Amino acid sequence: AIVSALDQDYLAGYVCDFPSTAVHKHPKCISLPHLGASTKEAERNCAVMAVDELRGFLEDGQIHNSVNFPEAVMAREPGTFRLLIVNKNVPNMVGQVSTIVAQRGHNIANLLNRSRGELAVTLVDVDGEADAQLAEEVRGIDGVQSVSLIPARA
Repeated sequence: AIVSALDQDYLAGYVCDFPSTAVHKHPKCISLPHLGASTKEAERNCAVMAVDELRGFLEDGQIHNSVNFPEAVMAREPGTFRLLIVNKNVPNMVGQVSTIVAQRGHNIANLLNRSRGELAVTLVDVDGEADAQLAEEVRGIDGVQSVSLIPARA
């Protein structure tokens, strides 16, 4: 697509640091060396960032820099367990979740809902002890794709 756009003068030029062979040889292309993670410090920083993001997901259900999911970052409320819900981005999803939480006798301490296109991620901090039955009931809502129960921090 880039070569065609260059040939038809839709693009005056193209500069990149990871060209294909066809683009690299084009006279209107300037190819630069790719420098990402090319130093020990950059490699270490990339590794630390990946580990921090994985830890944030596993411990708190947080999503940073995802290609497929919206950014979902919410500080943990003390004394709560967390539900990480992946669901279709449809009306009344949050209402259905909060109704089930209330019916099980729990209080929502904090809630975050973020969407990207047809997909949404909902983080719900619930007061009290982890309730596997609550997670199972939320899993039964039409449009919910997955539910993870994350226990309170020790």
